[in-house]
Amino acid sequence: MNTADAKRVLETALICSPQPLPLRELRVLFNDELGADTVRSLLEDLQHDWAQRGVELVCVASGWRFQSRPEMREYLDRLHPEKPPRYTRAALETLAIIAYRQPVTRGDMEDIRGVTINTQILKQLEDRGWVEVIGHREAAGRPALYATTRQFLDDLGLGSLDQLPMLESPSQQVAALAGLAGAADDAVQPDLAIDSQDARGDAAGEHAQSPEAASSHSPSDEVPPADAGDAAPAALT
Repeated sequence: MNTADAKRVLETALICSPQPLPLRELRVLFNDELGADTVRSLLEDLQHDWAQRGVELVCVASGWRFQSRPEMREYLDRLHPEKPPRYTRAALETLAIIAYRQPVTRGDMEDIRGVTINTQILKQLEDRGWVEVIGHREAAGRPALYATTRQFLDDLGLGSLDQLPMLESPSQQVAALAGLAGAADDAVQPDLAIDSQDARGDAAGEHAQSPEAASSHSPSDEVPPADAGDAAPAALT
């Protein structure tokens, strides 16, 4: 099989696949007759071939996939004008803590945020497929340890956690996660919209740095009423 035919096979498989394909699965297309380096080189050639198109080939945590470019989102949204799932700032702050400090327990998150974390927030993130329990800490009560998932990386268009912006401020981390999600393809990844009614605003940084600041806030997170905008989003298909 020549290079042109091999690229056509890869291109077809990736376009027809509903999820990212890892290198090992792409090699199966050729009965493992092509080495990993050769397949990777062909994929890089394909990336170049699609460089001037509205769709791009990217490598995320789970493998390779085609997705629309961010600048195409404005037009694609006209086909599906539904509002994206909305996440309160409390949920985004919790997600940022898990993403940047994993593995962490619920107690760790509460110490950093300075407020009690509502169980529904963690459930919402778990249902979305972005966080999961990966073990338990050897301490009293053996609290669960939370970490992000491959789905989290895929949805934000990241290949690994190393690609997260290196930020120290919790409020900057929240903004970074929201920005990454907002730049992702709507057909693959919905917006992380911040609920502007959340009374805590950008107070995550204050909670993390000043115990006194935490005392001026509510001792627990409020989960917004269950309506179409704030309901936990369904898993991606």
